[in-house]
Amino acid sequence: MITRNAPLNRGMFIRQRVPEAKFPFADTVLRELVDKPGTTRAKILFVNPPAPDRGIWIRSQHRVGRRSREGMIWPQVCLAQLAALFPDYDVEIIDAIPGRMSWEVFESLLDEKRPQYYVTQITAPTLQNDMYGVFLAKALGATTIGFGTHVTPMPSATMEAYPALDYVLRGEPELTLRELVDTLENNQRDPNGLATMEAWWPDMAQEHAERLYTLFSSADPEWQPAWCRQDGQPTSIEARLATIKGLVWRKGRELVCNPDRPYIRDLDTLPLPRHDLLPLQAYRAPLVRGPYAFVVTSRGCPGSCRFCIKHVSYGNSVRFRSPDNVLAEIEQLLALGVHNIHMYADLFTVNREQVVGICSGILERGYSLRWTCNSRVDFVDEEMLRLMGRAGCWMISWGIESGDDAMLQRMRKGTSIEMVERALRWAKRAGIKNWGYFIIGLPGETEETIRKTIDLAKRLPLDLALFHIAAPHPGTPFFFEVVENGWFRPGTRWEQVDMDRSTVLDYPHLRAEDLERWARRAFREWALRPGPFWTYIKMLLASPSLWRSAVDIGLESLGWAR
Repeated sequence: MITRNAPLNRGMFIRQRVPEAKFPFADTVLRELVDKPGTTRAKILFVNPPAPDRGIWIRSQHRVGRRSREGMIWPQVCLAQLAALFPDYDVEIIDAIPGRMSWEVFESLLDEKRPQYYVTQITAPTLQNDMYGVFLAKALGATTIGFGTHVTPMPSATMEAYPALDYVLRGEPELTLRELVDTLENNQRDPNGLATMEAWWPDMAQEHAERLYTLFSSADPEWQPAWCRQDGQPTSIEARLATIKGLVWRKGRELVCNPDRPYIRDLDTLPLPRHDLLPLQAYRAPLVRGPYAFVVTSRGCPGSCRFCIKHVSYGNSVRFRSPDNVLAEIEQLLALGVHNIHMYADLFTVNREQVVGICSGILERGYSLRWTCNSRVDFVDEEMLRLMGRAGCWMISWGIESGDDAMLQRMRKGTSIEMVERALRWAKRAGIKNWGYFIIGLPGETEETIRKTIDLAKRLPLDLALFHIAAPHPGTPFFFEVVENGWFRPGTRWEQVDMDRSTVLDYPHLRAEDLERWARRAFREWALRPGPFWTYIKMLLASPSLWRSAVDIGLESLGWAR
């Protein structure tokens, strides 16, 4: 028999006292099958699982899941960053999205790899989908670990609903994951927890060990390894797990949420991401020919937008990498044949000195590079934009959100329509294309304010525009406002919290169907004009492999596929 709460561990089952002659066990045979020669294994497998509908889905440690109307396939730099912290382990990354991998193929691949640790990000719109991957891995004996913007604010509810999930990493996952794996591995070598600092990371090169120690100690000066005992007294694995900051874990049937882990203060202490483990040739973005990659230049944003999910993981702090550190990663990507880069920061232009340093370094070193970034209209000036254009920046994605000043004030955006128009004119004069993001349906929205947003989008010098439906993601001020006012539509599931497909909002004066209709109308009015139409054609020509999906997605965005 298999006991209900026993972990499945590579074919070895927990059995009751029954006569062996009557009930022969297959443990030995199963173990031989699992451990047969030629099996390709990864000690730690970092996974971006298949999409719920075989479409193109965007997932990121910094943001949330959504279906990509733009045909973008996002590089999984967060998985590459996590993998870089394990130079002493066999690690692999599976990104199932670029090839639109089916669950059947994924399950077969997972059975082939049979990882000891399965690490995946979890988002609200793909919650059940992501947990299916966790279930498959658990059934094969893996220790399952989740992180991301859904489990950070809702770890207990997620783990209660999905018992196959062993651990949750809240907030920044890197150091929590490294300490967790070290603790579990050292428990196998040293069950009594008597290891000392002298025995720290015995299988790792000294330079990597020193880097890790610096990374841990600089983030938390009081840190001591969870498995290390200074007093020489035995300790249980539960006592060691309880000291890992940022970890949520199971103590029998009890869920334990450890104290928060301090943020990594110096991002330069992180090793460069393992971009070489990613399918770089498969990533695509609008108007980009050839592969591209993400370079994370900073973490955090000083803004106080009520709808933004980024503060759930990083709070209101902003931490920067030095220009030299960023340039080192760019050089690594150029060596891998990648010449298209997105400076993946919540707000790339927040630190003018850093931006000038990166741009000057690109120009001085003569890098052959085209790059894009995210920005806000209140964190740019005309001189900086001209420098960015000379250094290879060809498009900026702007969070514009609304065409109504009162709406911008209510959402605490901190910008104005005048700032929007001025910044986009500056960018246009610098030879930089403008991509505008708008949100339909935040609190206070009316048909009149939506009309203002559409009119603004049509008069701005925009090359691309997207109109998202407001999504109340757990942990944001917007989420708590929706709960307090009863604006969630009855029967809401987390999978419906997707700003590109539908909405879970029901305001007294704007029902869910109204918001969806206005979002489609906004895109139609903006897109069905000569300029945007030809830009869309160029997007299709830039990525022939995405032609069919882009057409399908475009028709859905226009409301003609419904």
